[in-house]
Amino acid sequence: MPEGHTVHRLARMLRELFGGRPVRVTSPQGRFAAGASLLDGGTVVTAEAWGKQLFVGFAAAPSASVPQEPVHWLRVHLGLYGAWTFAGDGSTDVVHAIGAPRRRIGERDSLPAPVPTPGEWVPPDPRGAVRARLLGPHAVADLTGPTACEVLTPVEKAGVEARLGPDPIRPDGGRASLGAAREAFVARARRSRVTVGQQLMDQAVIAGVGNIYRAEALFRAGVDPLRPGRDVPATALAAVWDDLVVLMRDGADTGRIVTTRPEHRSGPADGGAADARRRTRQNSDGDPGAVPPEQAFYVYHRDGQPCRVCGAPVLLKELAGRNLFWCGVCQG
Repeated sequence: MPEGHTVHRLARMLRELFGGRPVRVTSPQGRFAAGASLLDGGTVVTAEAWGKQLFVGFAAAPSASVPQEPVHWLRVHLGLYGAWTFAGDGSTDVVHAIGAPRRRIGERDSLPAPVPTPGEWVPPDPRGAVRARLLGPHAVADLTGPTACEVLTPVEKAGVEARLGPDPIRPDGGRASLGAAREAFVARARRSRVTVGQQLMDQAVIAGVGNIYRAEALFRAGVDPLRPGRDVPATALAAVWDDLVVLMRDGADTGRIVTTRPEHRSGPADGGAADARRRTRQNSDGDPGAVPPEQAFYVYHRDGQPCRVCGAPVLLKELAGRNLFWCGVCQG
């Protein structure tokens, strides 16, 4: 499942491709036909992310002089298999696909060369079961396999957001200020006896954190993931939040997750071919100077290998249906 930084990158891409422009909205698959008809012909006012939720705001009609507020919001949750695939006429940069890590091409891969004249551009036909298609003058975006795809009113959107925890990537964390967002996270985590490892995956506690950021942030803070939230000092939880702000915003900017500090990237070598096959792909694979994926993490997918800091074997167990990775010494 894409983590929050990926959804923020999606929102930015949709703003760049369609912001301020009327778009055609269709459902080639047919399952979103009613919702598409509500949005079709509207103007994309904005696109934003809150955790793993993507919201695209539509105004009723284009207006060059009057600022417009969205009357409808397209809400998308990619889940495990959802992805957006993009194509363009060459007048602006587009990525190939964002989402569905099992299927995607790296976010920085290029599409086939565009036709020379943007006005002659012919959008490609939908491929696969396309739930929703956004078509603008210069680009097309196809959504496949989402867990959720629906149209909301502004009031309904606010109701969804009210159920979400603060988002470390949003400028204000989704609250009155970044400080208020940190306080909200710490308070929610400390009033529960649920393990802090589970709470970091609870979108009502903190929005956007997935399995990678969960494992890595707790390692970097030296926090035992199996410790009840109410037993974790407030200062430690605040440090986890502050670290996630930096790590996740960097992920949103670069399209990659790198949590290791430079001094820990030359430690014990990772495992052999089996570990290489399951490594997490990074959008920067092959970029000059990029941190190799096998050096990017402290504990995630490194079970049985030496901890980069203390040399003890990285541990693995299932927690609430997801694999948890941690170091029993550094996080003891």
